Amino acid sequence: MNATLNNLEQLYRDLAPTVLAYFRRQPALAPVAEDLLQDTFLRALRRLDRLGESASHRAYLFGIARHVGLDALRRRRPHEPLTQEPAAAEDAPDPRLEPMRLAIAELPDAQREALLLKLNHELSYEEIAEVLEIPVGTVRSRLHHAVLRLRVTLKPADFKKDSP
Repeated sequence: MNATLNNLEQLYRDLAPTVLAYFRRQPALAPVAEDLLQDTFLRALRRLDRLGESASHRAYLFGIARHVGLDALRRRRPHEPLTQEPAAAEDAPDPRLEPMRLAIAELPDAQREALLLKLNHELSYEEIAEVLEIPVGTVRSRLHHAVLRLRVTLKPADFKKDSP
């Protein structure tokens, strides 16, 4: 048990920023991202035995984070507004990527969720399958169809730099 607890501590040090980013990238969850991060690791602590059984600790934690986020969306408790302005991003987002963001937002939920786990968090197909509790073949299919839709929706001209 102690070895697994040490594993969880190491996972927190290694993955807390990534799991926090996962919550912050979801507009409905961003205001309570820190609380959801803590809930995720609290649930992992309560199920230490399952952590040891998981093939991928990262996928296991993202699976818990997904369920924590879904539970939070179901509850939809009002939250207190931020008392200070969030820190500005170091780099301004590239405006040429906006068509891609909009196209991804229009994907069906299942395809978008799989694609964002792949793009934002660099999870493997196997890890995505574990997070979403679906077969690896279904992950491959969802990603394939998402990419096909994006190819149809987006045009190369959407990404060209504006010339003076």
